Amino acid sequence: MIGWTATATAVTWPTAICEWSPGRPSTRPMPDQFTLADSAAQLVLKRTALRPKIGLVLGSGLGAFADSLTDATRIPYAEIPGFPRSTAIGHAGQMVIGQVTSQAGSVAVAAMQGRVHLYEGYSPQEVTFPIRVFGRMGIRAVVLTNAAGGINLSYSQGALVVIRDHINLQGSNPLVGPNDDRFGVRFPDMTHAYAKEYREIAREEAARLDIPQHEGVYAGLLGPSYETPAEIEYLRRIGADLVGMSTVAEVIAARHMGIKVLAISCVTNMAAGILDQPLSHAEVMETGERVKTIFEALLRAVLPRISADVSS
Repeated sequence: MIGWTATATAVTWPTAICEWSPGRPSTRPMPDQFTLADSAAQLVLKRTALRPKIGLVLGSGLGAFADSLTDATRIPYAEIPGFPRSTAIGHAGQMVIGQVTSQAGSVAVAAMQGRVHLYEGYSPQEVTFPIRVFGRMGIRAVVLTNAAGGINLSYSQGALVVIRDHINLQGSNPLVGPNDDRFGVRFPDMTHAYAKEYREIAREEAARLDIPQHEGVYAGLLGPSYETPAEIEYLRRIGADLVGMSTVAEVIAARHMGIKVLAISCVTNMAAGILDQPLSHAEVMETGERVKTIFEALLRAVLPRISADVSS
């Protein structure tokens, strides 16, 4: 049995009577997503003295950055209430709370070493639950990273691309259903989904580090199959520079909660039909390993400046 709970001012998440014991059904409702996220956040914060204001989501082949955090506390997703567990190769499946050290000083962050995807069978609400937890932890900015296929012919394998905007072709949205006003408004504005000032910071720091600068539009598809050459041609014609299977839902949930976003794609392969060769996840992992040094250097340069913004 599923029922919606409503008041005159807000509609809350569905309550599901789904607990079971032998002999009779339970009538005890399950907690709503806000309550679950708050409980998960409290568990995480009890494990560490740090109070990060920045969250990181590290995509395929990019999770090694979390291994470099100092004063780190590592919490497997399986120990966090309600947290989905990653099944994708290259996603370690743990949250790491620690310090990112650089010449500019130390910045406390909460890093997701791996994410979950719609193609794993999770709902949009489950995919974005970690972002909800970030919000309840007091996170005010997130840096999302992913592995993407390059559509723009000016990109090369291994390029780092700051996402300017996205096209949601995943056929879903994490905000579908009753809105919980405790998270955010019913119709959040997405005009500036990717914070302009953070994109400028990333470009400036890339130039200082002599990293080639790229900015583009990310098309989010469902997966898990890679796109066909015809689909890539279609994506190019509608304005996409990159294509991947993540990130979009996380951005929507973050903006719903007022969390500012910077997103960086690593072009781990050129999209189908651009090169006369098949695509493989092994190539994704190999490219992530190859570019991790410059990727980590860019993150270390960007994070202190974002920290200054969220701490002001």
